[in-house]
Amino acid sequence: MLAALGFPVAEIYHPLFGGEIDVPSYVAFQESPLQAFWPFVVAPIAVIEVFSIFAFNSPFGGGEIWSIRADFDSGDVGFDPLRLRPESPEEFKEMQTKELNNGRLAMVAIAGMVAQELTTGTKLWLGPL
Repeated sequence: MLAALGFPVAEIYHPLFGGEIDVPSYVAFQESPLQAFWPFVVAPIAVIEVFSIFAFNSPFGGGEIWSIRADFDSGDVGFDPLRLRPESPEEFKEMQTKELNNGRLAMVAIAGMVAQELTTGTKLWLGPL
């Protein structure tokens, strides 16, 4: 969902690197010097993904291999400082469904934006708003 927001915003407002990177968003990363920092971006993501292994049952205890633990609650990462999580299971399920649907819509939106830029070869926003 952040990509669907950041993709067009980055084409309108691009203050980093002196504001000189004024290209379509799908190639903006290649124009910046951030390629050298790629391992520093991947490392924190890898750590988070490694911890997701604990959501599965152990493959060494009999039982079904690669099954998710019965006590695992999808979407509950134990971090809710603003107390946005509903208390009732029904409301939580409804919130999960809304979040999934919004995420799916955002994925379709970002795919459409990338397809448009690839097809036309120009930026989404050609002039100031």
